[in-house]
Amino acid sequence: MTRLTLHTEASAPEASRALVQRAIANNGFLPNLIGILANSPQALETYLGVAKTTASGELTLAEREALQITAARIHGCDFCVAGHTAAALKQAKLPVAAVAALQQGHDSGEARLDAVRAFTEAVIATRGKVSDESLAAFRNAGFSERQALEVVLGVSLATLCNFANSLAGSPVNPQLQPYLPDHLQRDGAPAHAG
Repeated sequence: MTRLTLHTEASAPEASRALVQRAIANNGFLPNLIGILANSPQALETYLGVAKTTASGELTLAEREALQITAARIHGCDFCVAGHTAAALKQAKLPVAAVAALQQGHDSGEARLDAVRAFTEAVIATRGKVSDESLAAFRNAGFSERQALEVVLGVSLATLCNFANSLAGSPVNPQLQPYLPDHLQRDGAPAHAG
């Protein structure tokens, strides 16, 4: 049971309904995050708008998913870990072993993803006041000042989603449960995916 109303398409406030319907069309189901954010049309619109904005930046899809998995892990949001793991595997086509490592906060074997993970961890831990060494390591991995700010933007998006799920106590949708860390196998497929 959630602490906030988990809306369906039918129960969503009128100002959120079109966005809820779009989410269902895009995902094939209603992610519980969307059902929670529907309580505030402004929060839902902000989430979708910032997600679209981040997708138009210079960080690749794989790098954005590494960022989101890292932030969700740090913030303790199982829903977002699972959702971004699914995207990392299905859309970004990352290796299962690399994604499983990211879920645990370990090196993935992918240098750029590991640089994003480390920099994201530093941004969150220091609230943006990263050390000169952390910024230099990110830059030395081939990232620009623009991309450093895109990490901050991604962290802001993650914070909205992670904190909203934590506030609400959102359960992980059945469609995303195979992508939770304790279900993900390193042999190439999530356990019990269907």
